[in-house]
Amino acid sequence: MNSDLPPVGVTVVISAKNEEPDVAEAVEGARPFCDEILVMDGHSTDRTREVAARAGARVELDPGKGKGSAIRAALGIARGEIVVFMDADGSHDPKDIPKLVKPVADGQVDLCVGSRFLGGSEELSVDIGQLIRSIGNISMNIAINKRFNVQLSDTLNGFRAIRREVGLKLRLIENKHTIEQEMVIQALRHGRRVKNVPAHEYARKHGTSHIRIWREWPHFLWCMFKNLYL
Repeated sequence: MNSDLPPVGVTVVISAKNEEPDVAEAVEGARPFCDEILVMDGHSTDRTREVAARAGARVELDPGKGKGSAIRAALGIARGEIVVFMDADGSHDPKDIPKLVKPVADGQVDLCVGSRFLGGSEELSVDIGQLIRSIGNISMNIAINKRFNVQLSDTLNGFRAIRREVGLKLRLIENKHTIEQEMVIQALRHGRRVKNVPAHEYARKHGTSHIRIWREWPHFLWCMFKNLYL
C-alpha cells in the first residue's frame, strides 16, 4: 500500500463489463493506493475477467442486474474498511484515490465523491447528450443542496470513497447507475457527512459509454424525487 495513505484497509472496486482493452491499466494504476483490488465483472463476453485476474485483481461476477447491483454486491464482499469505486474505462485517474480516501480515513466525512466540476472533465458538454447530462447533474445538485443545506457540486460521479459499514447500513436498492445518486441522498438523509473533492474525468479510451442519456434520465429524476421526498 502507498505510504502516503493512512494505515487503514482500502479496497478499490472496479466495475467492468466488456472492458478488456482498459481493465488491466485500471488495476495496475490503482494498485499503489490500496490493499485490495476487486473487479466486479458484469458477465462480460470478452476477456475482461481473465485480463483483470492476470493484472492482479480479485475478480467476482456481479449479479448482472446493472451497476447498482454490482456496487451493493461489492460492499458485501470487499475486505477494506474504506471502499473506493472507480470505472474500468480509463475515465478516472487512480492518482486521485488518496484525495478521496483521506477525508474518510481522517473521520471528516463518511462519503467522499470526486467532482468533475471542480476537477475538470473531457466529456462534459461535448455533444447534446453530454450537455443534457451536465444540466441535469447541476439541477439535481441544486435540489439536493437545498433539501439538506449542503454545498455539493457533483453527486453523480461514480468515482467515490465510502466507509464500508456506512454503505451497508444505507440499504441501497437501485440496480442502475442511479445508485450513485441514491447513495449520496441516503447518506445525507441518515445524517452522514458527504464531501466533494476535485477529480478530473477523462474521455473513455475505447468503446462507448454503457449509459444512454436519453433513456436513463427519467430513472435519475424518479430516483431523486423518491429519495428526496418520499
